[in-house]
Amino acid sequence: MKKVIKRRPSDLESSQFSAAIPPLLQRIYAARHIGSDKQLSTQLSDVLTPDSLKGVAQAVELIADTLQAGQRILVVGDFDADGATSSALAVLALREMGAANVDFLVPNRFEFGYGLTPEIVDVASQWSPALIITVDNGISSIDGVQAAKQAGINVLITDHHLPGAHLPDADAIVNPNQPGCTFASKSLAGVGVIFYVMSALRAQLRREGWFDKQGIGEPNMADYLDLVALGTVADVVPLDQNNRILVEQGLRRIRSGRCRHGIKALLSVANRTLHRVISSDLGFAVGPRLNAAGRLDDMSLGIQCLMAESDNLAMQIAIQLDGLNRDRKFIEAGMQREAMIAMDQLSLHNDALPVGICLYDGNWHQGVIGILASRLKDRYHRPVITFADATPGDSTDDAMIKGSARSIPGLHIRDALDAVAAQHPQILKKFGGHAMAAGMSLRKKDFQCFSSAFNQHVTHLLDDEDLQPVVLSDGGLELGDFTLDLAQCLRSAGPWGQHFPEPLFDGVFYLLQQRIVGEKHLKLVVALDANGQHLIDAIVFNIDAEFWPNESVKKAQLAYKLDVNEFRGRESLQLLVDYIEPVE
Repeated sequence: MKKVIKRRPSDLESSQFSAAIPPLLQRIYAARHIGSDKQLSTQLSDVLTPDSLKGVAQAVELIADTLQAGQRILVVGDFDADGATSSALAVLALREMGAANVDFLVPNRFEFGYGLTPEIVDVASQWSPALIITVDNGISSIDGVQAAKQAGINVLITDHHLPGAHLPDADAIVNPNQPGCTFASKSLAGVGVIFYVMSALRAQLRREGWFDKQGIGEPNMADYLDLVALGTVADVVPLDQNNRILVEQGLRRIRSGRCRHGIKALLSVANRTLHRVISSDLGFAVGPRLNAAGRLDDMSLGIQCLMAESDNLAMQIAIQLDGLNRDRKFIEAGMQREAMIAMDQLSLHNDALPVGICLYDGNWHQGVIGILASRLKDRYHRPVITFADATPGDSTDDAMIKGSARSIPGLHIRDALDAVAAQHPQILKKFGGHAMAAGMSLRKKDFQCFSSAFNQHVTHLLDDEDLQPVVLSDGGLELGDFTLDLAQCLRSAGPWGQHFPEPLFDGVFYLLQQRIVGEKHLKLVVALDANGQHLIDAIVFNIDAEFWPNESVKKAQLAYKLDVNEFRGRESLQLLVDYIEPVE
């Protein structure tokens, strides 16, 4: 789909940068609403404190009482990378603080679905916990919390997802997005929330002299920032300044080797160099391998990797996760082919694609539909919801199906689902999520009704401009800017991520060489002038193999990042191309 390249506005006039920051970086930062050196600080001393997190005092008291009484604590997590890092952090921190009876439980998505459900409470009851702590879930678990209370189990909810109209009747709730919470960063991932709760717990136990009484060392909570960095980046939450501090501090520990054995192993199987790790390595290399456990098998395997106490054990599990990730890619490729056929039929039937796309296939893998929705959203630039059977093999109309939604800028997907649910209260059985991603369940027989209602609602909200994909660029570069030094400078100027994107530039280049490498990556040699005086290597990942390589295209507009390519110990400049469009 053809995209429009637009330049990011950069308000340099109102900025107050020091001369230590190069002019190009000043322009880049200003385009990301950063106006001073102070806003760029990634020092741990500048991180927000937990004091303003609503419910944190009650949460700490609840955990401390349970811990000091020697009662069992059960951590109930989610089956994605944020949930895995949250679970590992909670269990490891509690054990280091002297909790003798603490375990974790992650609902198997194929048997129980998401969150603290009554069914999961039944399973949890087998552990006889005095306290359940949810991580990265729970804010919508009204029935599950009620079931736990009826079973005599206290419940602490730690979550970051947007709450619904009613909150569960938990003993304590910590969520920066709950009503009345004044915590300045609303963008914490689930792992960030539990990190703050554990930090506040350590402070309380210190005040009470707990560590001295137990004869144990006081944990350094900064040692858990590797997990916080991984979960924050993998969950694609906005990198506001507080999250950038948490991520950068975690990355520094990873690069120095002071991180979990499991993170080292996952980076190794992904062929990433430890001392060169940046945020994109966590998002595109480690996160998918960790997520593969929850998508195809059981996220307990991923948590065990993160909690492994030796390099050898961690590597054994990481190899299993890498294999699961390859299986996921194979399954996803087949689903994409089937989805393309369905999209063609949808387009032919309606003459034009609907604004809100809903697709269902009884053979699709429910653990992979989220990735499929994301791929389709990127390809067609429309909000997409893909559905699979909740119980494979159940062909009855009353059978439940599960959907995973991905949205585009301009449409808050959870709010859209809320509006559809208000208009059709009997359709959506449950739903939840964020502005850009959500999940839901409904009966198979209601799919067509929901699909029509969703499309109708989003058609009213989105116009033609919203449906035109845009590439936001930081402008062009001069010939002298194409240097390894500048690429390395930009690489270290982050951490880059959601809502704080890595610098992207655009320009017209002459294509001197084109060839496919790997399965579907386009390797280019380009130049700024037709004479080819200054040659630059470039690569486009996951290219459309039906069109490229194309020797008839001699000139193209590229949207690209300056990248540092390392091969056999040698570093060189490379353009990482996000978008390529032939120029006549």
